[in-house]
Amino acid sequence: MSQALIQAGNRFLNALGRHSDLIMHAYVNGSVEEANFSRKILEQLTQLGILWRPDPQSALRLKSAVRNLLENGLQDERNRNIDANIGTALASLKTIAEHYKEALHYNRFNEAHAYMTDLTEHVYQLTESLANSVRVMFSRINNEFGYVSSVDAKIRENELAQGQVSELLKQLECFRFDELSEIAGSNRELRHLLVVALQQNFSKATQELSVAQARLLDLLGRFREFQGRTRLLKGFLLHMEHHPDFVPGNYPNLTQVPILFNQSDAMLKPASIDVNQVSHEQELQQIVASLSSVYRRKPADNKQAKPSSIEVNEQQAVDLALDPLQAEVDAYFCEVIDNGQALSALDYFSARQLEFDPEVWLYQVIGGYQALDDDDKHFFAIDPVGHPDEYYTGNFIIHDVTLGLR
Repeated sequence: MSQALIQAGNRFLNALGRHSDLIMHAYVNGSVEEANFSRKILEQLTQLGILWRPDPQSALRLKSAVRNLLENGLQDERNRNIDANIGTALASLKTIAEHYKEALHYNRFNEAHAYMTDLTEHVYQLTESLANSVRVMFSRINNEFGYVSSVDAKIRENELAQGQVSELLKQLECFRFDELSEIAGSNRELRHLLVVALQQNFSKATQELSVAQARLLDLLGRFREFQGRTRLLKGFLLHMEHHPDFVPGNYPNLTQVPILFNQSDAMLKPASIDVNQVSHEQELQQIVASLSSVYRRKPADNKQAKPSSIEVNEQQAVDLALDPLQAEVDAYFCEVIDNGQALSALDYFSARQLEFDPEVWLYQVIGGYQALDDDDKHFFAIDPVGHPDEYYTGNFIIHDVTLGLR
């Protein structure tokens, strides 16, 4: 039985090799031009199952199995066949696995070996078929369905590919690896085939099909955009054929511009005020110079002032007393030195219950620090506490300062 099968396979492969020109001619052209080849050769290839005639009036064509073999081997971009019949293959795997377990149970090792060989072939054939389907799908996507010329045909091919991917993903959901794990049991060979090999390949295929589905949707959007632009252009050409004297109007001069032409973006982008921008210094000076005075000057008295006598007397002595605000600032600096810790100016202000204006107090503290010598400044560290201005970029609003020792 095995020898007869080997001889039949040799005849089949030898026929493929001897008549490769005829077979490739049929593959490329779709049918065989019988007048160019020997009738005896055509009959021989028909008997071997390489060629077939659908009906007496039709030309000879390649069998689908031979065509699929060439498409997969040549990785032809016209190959759009995706095998999504995974349910039948899964049922066959379960059946062969049960046969294998039964043969092992009754110690029929020759039958068990034959079943294991058959099961291995089915598993790897299924994974190869799935990988080939994914390859075919990505080949069509990367080529952007280049085997068809029109945009409408590309859209139809895209929708066909999306249906095939969805059907393939539904078929993959038929696999229950927990059920396959129960069938395999503790048998190492069965677990390797039904659980490890299948799960790895199917997980990879599922991820690749999800990526393919996303890319198909992206391509479909592009094709529909091209389709809309093509229809718009064809409509314009048809309008020009019916109205050869048509002249577009001056749309910018219209008060109501049609939506079709009113597609320009805003010329002014969002901006914010920055008074520290050096390039705007001249414009800011002109704006300030053009401002009128808020306070009205008192009208000048036109009457000539009468001269008055000046009495020169001895002036009293003036006692220079220390400013209370400056004295409190000095006390604040001394407090920081005595404690050795950073202290907020407003916290000191609240603790002493000072009667000055808080803003004036902060200005005086900052001014007191700036009035120190460089050597004295080295011993102190002053940090402003505030937040950036909400409207004027580049400005920082200070609402408190913290003074400490370095």
